[in-house]
Amino acid sequence: MRKVLNRIEVDALMNLVQTAEIQGAPKTTPELSGPEAVADTPPVSGNNATSSESVHVFDFKKPERLSAEQLACIEALHESFARNLSASLSGYLRTTTEMRLISVEELTYSEFTMSVPSPTIFTSLSCKPLSGNMIVEMNPSIVFPFIDRLLGGGSVGSGLVERPFTATEQGLINTILSRIMGQLEGSWKAIQSLQLEIEEVDTNPMLMQIVAPHEPVLLLRFEVTMGESSGLLNYCIPFKVIEPIIDEFAQTSWFSKLDDSTASADRSNILDNLREAGVDVSVTLAEVQISLSDFLTMKPGDILDCDKSAKSEVLLQIRDKECFRARPGVSKNKKAVVISEMLDRNAN
Repeated sequence: MRKVLNRIEVDALMNLVQTAEIQGAPKTTPELSGPEAVADTPPVSGNNATSSESVHVFDFKKPERLSAEQLACIEALHESFARNLSASLSGYLRTTTEMRLISVEELTYSEFTMSVPSPTIFTSLSCKPLSGNMIVEMNPSIVFPFIDRLLGGGSVGSGLVERPFTATEQGLINTILSRIMGQLEGSWKAIQSLQLEIEEVDTNPMLMQIVAPHEPVLLLRFEVTMGESSGLLNYCIPFKVIEPIIDEFAQTSWFSKLDDSTASADRSNILDNLREAGVDVSVTLAEVQISLSDFLTMKPGDILDCDKSAKSEVLLQIRDKECFRARPGVSKNKKAVVISEMLDRNAN
């Protein structure tokens, strides 16, 4: 696999060659084939050169505009997106659906379009307030199992079908795309609030040119698995779309925004959900112990003496845990209890 040199490594290599020329060392120039350098060129001798140094392949056509920290931030952001979308699709499809980020690459738009199958689901998304469009591509190997599941089938795919998508199938696919866009908007809030909308959907990637073929793009590849079916979901971001906010892709600023805004929002959402959660409440009015012979001879109209006053307090339990003392009574012709005392919860 070719190793791409960064700017520091290129400068160090050029300085090494110049130092060797000044000291009278034999000049070694790697043979060139187009814009690429040949690997494993013999090391340059000199005071600053060692026998372990060598020249590596560098492709000058390959774009490299993001730092390691920015790539790490983008990777962490979209790993969160993959986890959230997995949960969303699992609930929507009612079967376990897993999604994981497998690669983050910088390449040209033409390289991306040539790497995806045809026909496929190739969707252009506007991303206001940013200018330009993003691309979400879903391989047929996972799209058809999604459609089969939504139409009542199982989680086992029936095999890859190479044919155009019908209008009905496209409508079902749009429901999946809406969930993808919703999770992308949620994940991007830490960097930039986006309003994603579908601009165009095509099955032939060569017919949709959102940028020039040589333009650099950022490609995130996800593997989606549902039952025995799996396929790729590609998320393509042209570099010129994120160029105005490229400085925001730093782990320090990202985590600080998460701490300030996302954490408080998550806490509020959690509390709201807890307030709506249902709990089982029960009240034990009285308890009595009888013999088995009395139980077998019981009939309607028999009276059981509980040895307890009708006005005595009862215990109110929440999920089988005694939490309050209460007095029985009637409210609007319905049996009710009035809470009189809160019990020490740490004592139970």
